[in-house]
Amino acid sequence: MEKAILVTGGAGYIGSHTAKALSQAGYLPITFDNLVYGHSWAVRWGPLFEADLANTTALQQVLRDYKVEGVIHFAAYAYVGESMAHPEKYFRNNVVNTLNLLEAMQAAGIRSIVFSSTCATYGLPGETPIPEDHRQHPINPYGESKLFIERVLHWHHVAHGLCYAALRYFNAAGADPDGEIGEDHDPETHLIPLAIETALGKRNCLDIFGTDYPTPDGTAIRDYIHVTDLATAHVRALEKLLAGSGGFCVNLGTGQGHSVRQVVETVKEIGGREVVVRESPRRPGDPPILVAAPTRAGQLLDWYPRYSDLSTIIKTAWDWHERQRRENESPRTIRN
Repeated sequence: MEKAILVTGGAGYIGSHTAKALSQAGYLPITFDNLVYGHSWAVRWGPLFEADLANTTALQQVLRDYKVEGVIHFAAYAYVGESMAHPEKYFRNNVVNTLNLLEAMQAAGIRSIVFSSTCATYGLPGETPIPEDHRQHPINPYGESKLFIERVLHWHHVAHGLCYAALRYFNAAGADPDGEIGEDHDPETHLIPLAIETALGKRNCLDIFGTDYPTPDGTAIRDYIHVTDLATAHVRALEKLLAGSGGFCVNLGTGQGHSVRQVVETVKEIGGREVVVRESPRRPGDPPILVAAPTRAGQLLDWYPRYSDLSTIIKTAWDWHERQRRENESPRTIRN
């Protein structure tokens, strides 16, 4: 019988890819999502329960009825700018609702949770690549909310023996290589889909925020990690926890960075179309370089990215967006 795994936010971008990876690994993903940003049609590898983590009655019932053995927790708001304007919204959803989840898990006797964290917990990096023991000093409420939960998980581990993994993503990108799911946020803020949409004529131009950074071409450098590689890392982390491992935090990245201009040029090469750009001032708080030191993930999880070279990332994303354009329908994708 398949082990049931609760996937909060499983109708989202990374959550849905992880649900597919869980199914392929022999688990039954149980998606628990309020569909504020996710899509019901994206839940294709297990049942969907449309509910919010504030609804503790529904949460407890799902955990009980499916005899859930572990949790992968994606459900969170994730727009940095919005978090600056409405911090209370982020702390209520990202922090309070996670406490609801942990209480329900404890009551049900569930001791394993994989947490979707972020490199935003580091704030402005003092060194590059960024190791896991780098100081954590978030510069926005979104990152602060994620760091708070990392600390909560640590103390639940100490007090209750909770097994947890906090996975600090760098820049999630790309789409399912099989073409079943992909990326589309509303509003869209990620560079690669914005560049592709510009190439496809859905946007007039692509803003490049900052061309005077101390980098080889003057634009910011980021570490892009394919969403399918992220999904695999979640399954690996879950299996380690289910085997009784303790708590740990790891970066998920490649250790290599690409500039905004490199991304734009790769989109042009793969799509065979021009990308009109508009040079704009830097955005406050954007670091010049964000690149992971990913060694610990390889050591702890035997995890190494397979799809995360820039060409593969952009090719899978391009194929997804191009198919949606041809079908002349709203992009069937999901948000984390």
